[in-house]
Amino acid sequence: MPSLSPLDTFAPGLFKGKTALITGGGRGIGQAVAEAFARLGANVVIASRREENLLPAAEKIRSYGVQCLAVPMNIREPGDVENLLEKTCETFGQIDFLINNAGGQFPARPSEISDNGWRAVVDLNLNGTWNMCSRVSPLMVKQGSGAIVNIVHVYSFNRGAPPFVHSGAARAGVVSMTQSLSYYLARHGVTINALAPGTIDTRGVHEEEFASAEYGDLAESTLRDVPAHRMGTAEEMAAITLFLCSPAARYINGASIVADGAQFMGNWAPMVDPEKY
Repeated sequence: MPSLSPLDTFAPGLFKGKTALITGGGRGIGQAVAEAFARLGANVVIASRREENLLPAAEKIRSYGVQCLAVPMNIREPGDVENLLEKTCETFGQIDFLINNAGGQFPARPSEISDNGWRAVVDLNLNGTWNMCSRVSPLMVKQGSGAIVNIVHVYSFNRGAPPFVHSGAARAGVVSMTQSLSYYLARHGVTINALAPGTIDTRGVHEEEFASAEYGDLAESTLRDVPAHRMGTAEEMAAITLFLCSPAARYINGASIVADGAQFMGNWAPMVDPEKY
């Protein structure tokens, strides 16, 4: 029996007539999520700081026969966020799904993180997510429906984030914010949940983490220490995201879904040597 794609789980046309907004939609998990929505009939808005990523991603999304709006912007800038929402509502009328995927971090020891580096990472991951949620959620409340998924990572929880002190703190804040907002949004037919991927096989992971000579055989040690002995795929993360936006997940609210091949339960590859603070 041929292996099925994770997206084959969903009924064709499931999201036909809906609009999905994905930040960080130009590559990696964000692009996979955007294409998955398009495959199931949704019109798509992708946003990113890097226009060179947006244009080819938008062309691929349109090949599914849906509309795609690509908007260069920075979620850290409230004016950019408001412009994004204005363009989205002008084009499609409403926002049914918001996927907060934009974010980022760099592995570093605590002593290597400057004040500016700390602020930049927290501003991007925590404040940027708040900028989106605080402006989109009232629109969803007004229309009486909607789903928000905040993409965090497996370093967001109670084991800390030794390689990413700044990002771990920011993403933990996003998890708490997700829980807090669910208390208010649930009464209005709006869900908000977090998805925490483990190590996912994307270009960003290979270029920004595995490629550094400082961390030695990080790719090999990560695969050894993840109990599944493989990285996850962007398509798998897209399928979970779509599930959280689907009718099947309407009673899931304020939750954090960990998708990591049991990485959280196993050994964590020592990305940085604690001997040197």
